Amino acid sequence: MKGALQGSLLDIADEVAIGSLATSTRRIALGRGAWLDVRPHWITGADELFARLVDRLPWQAERRRMYDRVVDVPRLLCGYRDGEPLPDPILAAAREQLSAHYSPELGEPFTSVGMCLYRDGRDSVAWHGDRFGRGGTHDTMVAILSLGAPRTLALRPRGGGPVRRHEVGHGDLVVMGGSCQRTWDHAVPKTARPVGPRISAQFRPHNVG
Repeated sequence: MKGALQGSLLDIADEVAIGSLATSTRRIALGRGAWLDVRPHWITGADELFARLVDRLPWQAERRRMYDRVVDVPRLLCGYRDGEPLPDPILAAAREQLSAHYSPELGEPFTSVGMCLYRDGRDSVAWHGDRFGRGGTHDTMVAILSLGAPRTLALRPRGGGPVRRHEVGHGDLVVMGGSCQRTWDHAVPKTARPVGPRISAQFRPHNVG
């Protein structure tokens, strides 16, 4: 770990707990059939959950082909497919609550959970949409739980346009829905600012990636 996590002064709970999605969740219409739900501080005691996950998960460094060369993926990864047990009961409870809240609109539950560890400001994810599987052809949802130091989640219309930025961390939840994966791209940009580590947990329905 390259940087230490500085805890949030707003997150002083002794135990990890999940808040309600029926309150404090704000929906933002992005346009082109896409929307974003934002639920600040959905997880209380989020820094404790971060500490558990950063120590217990089997984080892996990966390399991927980029054009004519193979490069390091600028973050550590860990994933749990449909049916695989999750590494912490809070993640399982979070998935259950997301499914219960959004299934009437989504039409199905969330199943897989992908995990990313951003060690410092040099770790990032480039502009992309989750367009593998049904995400490239159908409206769907991807829910992102942010733990640890706040980072910028940036969104822009696919093909270019004004960028929207949201600072997320310390238990914040964002849900990208509607046509968002097809008509918008999102990224976590690199930053020269000194920032601590962050974990992103992405909850997806079956065959969306």
